[in-house]
Amino acid sequence: MLPTLSHFQANQLLQAKASGADSCPVSLDLNLTQTAVPLTPDHLTLPDNQTLTWPQIAEIAGSELACYRVENGDIAKIQIFSEAFNRFYSLMPTGGAPTMLISGIPMHRIKNSDPHRDTLSKIKAIAPIAGPLLDTTMGLGYTAIEAAKTAVHVTAIELDPAVVEICRQNPWSQALFTAPNITRLTGDAFDRVEQFADGQFARILHDPPTFSLAGHLYSTEFYRQLYRILQGNGRLFHYIGNPKSKSGAGVTRGVVRRLQEAGFRRVKPRPQAFGVVAMK
Repeated sequence: MLPTLSHFQANQLLQAKASGADSCPVSLDLNLTQTAVPLTPDHLTLPDNQTLTWPQIAEIAGSELACYRVENGDIAKIQIFSEAFNRFYSLMPTGGAPTMLISGIPMHRIKNSDPHRDTLSKIKAIAPIAGPLLDTTMGLGYTAIEAAKTAVHVTAIELDPAVVEICRQNPWSQALFTAPNITRLTGDAFDRVEQFADGQFARILHDPPTFSLAGHLYSTEFYRQLYRILQGNGRLFHYIGNPKSKSGAGVTRGVVRRLQEAGFRRVKPRPQAFGVVAMK
């Protein structure tokens, strides 16, 4: 994994330099671990012997919305444009796990929360998780990774290969590529679910893009497929968004009605997780 920095680490390094320190403990993987980095008046040296100049560190410090990978002594923002879907993806730092901006919109809750806490609230909504689980929209893979800690197996579907490339560069997403009980699939979840067997999953995490971007993933037809592949007494968590907002309240009412039409029972709001839980 290449060293990865954001303005949080860059400002920490600049403060250490200003104080006259000759080394600084800093995270090179966006707050997963800490490493002592030697400092000189001209540059700092990373554990893989790459060097960064202070103007490079200042550039990183000046960009609050970007994460940077360090390769061959150069810095580059972790971002990519998807020609297939005409979307621009970039990794945005937080105090912990980064989120991903999709054409400038964060894919996780970052107001009064953070991506890690957001993930835990979704997992908690359908706990306990022990059997096979389906993550319909992988994104950065945080829910898949967290679920895989207890699930026998996790299947995660991602629509856009460009998102997978962002994951490869995100230190917090690496278990997607190393955990033996995670299978990644590429494609539209609407089409992919038709390939699964009846009752294949004990839990389903459905965290789709907004209704305006992926209305078919909110349809009765899609919910019927989720009902089919869920085991008896299985649980579905459906992320919707802030239930107290005007749009969120309206979408929630429609989701609850269509889930019930698809056969789900005990469809209950989970406002703390910004979604609903449905039972089969």
